[in-house]
Amino acid sequence: MKTYFLRKIAPFFVLILLLNSCVEEKITNIQGSAFGSYYSITYMGAENPQLQESIDSILADISDQFSLFDTTSTLYRINDGDSLPFTEDMVKVFYLSQKISTLTKGTYDITVAPLVNLWGFGKEKRENVEQWEIDSVLKFVGYLKISLKNNFIVKSDPRIEINFNAITDGYAADKIAQFMVSQGYPNCIVDIGGEIVALGTKGGKQWQVGIQTPTNDADGVIDSQYAFPMKNRAVSTSGNYRKYLEKDGQRFSHIINPITGHPEHSTLLSVSVIAKDCATADAYSTAFMVLGIEKSLEIVKRDPSLAAYFIYYKNGKFEVKKSPNFP
Repeated sequence: MKTYFLRKIAPFFVLILLLNSCVEEKITNIQGSAFGSYYSITYMGAENPQLQESIDSILADISDQFSLFDTTSTLYRINDGDSLPFTEDMVKVFYLSQKISTLTKGTYDITVAPLVNLWGFGKEKRENVEQWEIDSVLKFVGYLKISLKNNFIVKSDPRIEINFNAITDGYAADKIAQFMVSQGYPNCIVDIGGEIVALGTKGGKQWQVGIQTPTNDADGVIDSQYAFPMKNRAVSTSGNYRKYLEKDGQRFSHIINPITGHPEHSTLLSVSVIAKDCATADAYSTAFMVLGIEKSLEIVKRDPSLAAYFIYYKNGKFEVKKSPNFP
């Protein structure tokens, strides 16, 4: 382009920049339902009415692959005995899951499905669980008992079932965030059932993310325990105060220890993990609920890309402990 032409259009070009700047500062929010929960996406820039349809399509596709309850989903059919290959998404999640299982010494394990069902958090509700039942199921639980060959699952025992629930929401948040960037919205925050990816900024400032205060029961009022800034990172929170079984005055967490076969029962109420991607944060937050504070902090210390925030109950009140690098 010639210099003369640039000089001629300079005033008009400045006006265009100012107008674009105003458009880019517009904040738009999209909300909907996903995986039995909600999603909320906020982005900076011109409103695009077509985005939600595409987002709903992406989420529906993930559900079609990973759902444990939809009898037509790929994972349900594989667990039911059909010989089907893993999809591209499932392969990615499988290898990430196996990596985190190794790093957490099996406290995160995608073969935990039979134990989840046994304790009444899956397809059927249970009143009583006996130790002999747990021992029997543990024989076919263990991440080292599975592998992929040509994208087909190989099991050491045909009774093994796969459960990606502790990572699917995080993976979905990553995919939606990637989609938003591809559509020209690099400044956005994606929240899928509490799994959050924050990209870019909100008007030049980092996005603010809050950690929920634990409640005394599943229907307790949602309030923020702690808020912090985040940019180009993801955070996931796992807790035992929203999903649990209660019997004889005792609560059983929905987070099952795949090593002991029992629901996790401790003073630890919630764990929030920051990571480079939300799938990783999602899996680690579940594993850390099983590992406990000190062992989890050892993992965070070895991996500076992670940060963790723990809420636990002590002497009748909530206490907090966090890794030194948590914002």
